[in-house]
Amino acid sequence: MKFRSGIVLIALLFSACLAFAQSEVDFQPKALEKTLQKSGIETLSAVQEMKITDPACTEINGKYFLVSENNENHYRYIYIGRVNSCRAGGCSAVHESLATLDSEYFDYYILFDENKTVRDVKVYNYQATHGHEITAKGWLKQFIGFNGSGSLKVDKNIDAISGATISVYAITADVENKTALLKKLQL
Repeated sequence: MKFRSGIVLIALLFSACLAFAQSEVDFQPKALEKTLQKSGIETLSAVQEMKITDPACTEINGKYFLVSENNENHYRYIYIGRVNSCRAGGCSAVHESLATLDSEYFDYYILFDENKTVRDVKVYNYQATHGHEITAKGWLKQFIGFNGSGSLKVDKNIDAISGATISVYAITADVENKTALLKKLQL
């Protein structure tokens, strides 16, 4: 009887873990809804996915959206995506891509204005064991105003965070990359 109840308990725990595990990016996060509502956009129906045909943009782990409604914060474009980062101690294989490694991840969004300048960045689903400090609003504010004309460099114009090195470099590179891709899109 004890063995059977142990198996049932293990099965229940495994089922619960699967229920909470998320394999795909949530492209309608509640945090984004709240941010948009504060700026005067009442529903996500005012946000439409941008159909991108540029082959350079087809391999990204996210989507760009266009805000069709006027709003007080002048948000015009949104990028929602996932950043894969290595598990602590798991990035030693230099020749392998992050997609083939056992990786942790976080999902985030970037809000851009009509000039494709970063107006807000928010990490809304952090699924990594280390580096959660990058979710802090104060730290993420460093990206506001970035327009792709320069570069983002950790320890130069982006603060490093002890204990969050992998996450800091991952989100910094991704914000720079996604801003550059948006700038290249002919809209």
